Amino acid sequence: MGAAGMMLSFLPQEVAGSLGMSEAAAVILQLLGALYLGFAMINWTARANLIGGIYSRPVALGNLAHFVIAALALAKLSFKTPALHYLWVAALIYSAFAVLFAYVFFTTPDLKSKYN
Repeated sequence: MGAAGMMLSFLPQEVAGSLGMSEAAAVILQLLGALYLGFAMINWTARANLIGGIYSRPVALGNLAHFVIAALALAKLSFKTPALHYLWVAALIYSAFAVLFAYVFFTTPDLKSKYN
């Protein structure tokens, strides 16, 4: 997320050009970069916290919502245009992260192993 956020925040015109998008779309890519960079910063600052159950619940919920919504959107687009194989790869990666964050969000962490 951090690498994508930095690239989209500081090189939106170049990314838009390489994807065949208009220069006006570069603003949307820059906003997407800000989102990814923000999530990366939240995740980085919460990396030492125990996540799951009631601990760091906002971090887990934000990541869960992001990955579920993105996975559904990418899957929908992948079914519409099955020739774009990179969309399937992205949909699978986002789906995997959605499942992992759902597990983190809906389970209680084992506190004993953290302090042993």
